[in-house]
Amino acid sequence: MSGLQGKRILVTGAGSGIGRVAARLFRDRGADLVLAGRRVAALQETLPDAEHVSLDQADEAAVAAFALACAPLDGMFLAAGELRTGSVETTQVSDFDAMIRANLRGPWLMAHHLGPKLKEGASVVLVGSNIGIRAIPDSAAYSVAKAGVHMLAKVLALEWAPRRIRCNALAPGPVQSPMVDARLAASADPVGDLARLSGVNPLKRLGTGAEVAALAAHLLSDESAWTTGSVITIDGGADAVY
Repeated sequence: MSGLQGKRILVTGAGSGIGRVAARLFRDRGADLVLAGRRVAALQETLPDAEHVSLDQADEAAVAAFALACAPLDGMFLAAGELRTGSVETTQVSDFDAMIRANLRGPWLMAHHLGPKLKEGASVVLVGSNIGIRAIPDSAAYSVAKAGVHMLAKVLALEWAPRRIRCNALAPGPVQSPMVDARLAASADPVGDLARLSGVNPLKRLGTGAEVAALAAHLLSDESAWTTGSVITIDGGADAVY
């Protein structure tokens, strides 16, 4: 039997990228899914037969209203996020606020309002980033927000431990996804930037959504019952050598 068989799991950011790939994998492993995102049409494209919820995770009133109606959950995979580039000096304050809102405020609100809906023994996985661990140029606000996500996972692991609820964060490197595609499309040198992104890890390639999703599935299952409060890099070894 699959480790996710019969588990009710909420996935944010399920309309594209890692969230979409993960939702499909979780379904294939027997999970009962609630897909949340801002575009219901995209969620329906991901999995037509899942439960779909139109939700901006950074809108507290919307999250609170959803939480009131939400049935108990065995897990959450909080993958929604957004990337805007720039240094501390060049990033507009409005862009900094947007990065905090999309990448940190959202998971915070989901945990704040939906924590009471988590069953005893549930598991939550947050999506951070390996550049929330090591600094690189031109991604200041995003990196700071993702570093906050990593600490949020640790804090939640402590706070939820009496209910045997686990919380971990993934810290992926560059993954083949619409987010990376958009970054390359905006680049003056997309071919060179792709080569640089692929070359910053010993395996010399981008990751895939399926690889990240498989690790998330393990963390959401009872197979990882003694793993909590961890920030796990999945970046081809980049964090280990650079």
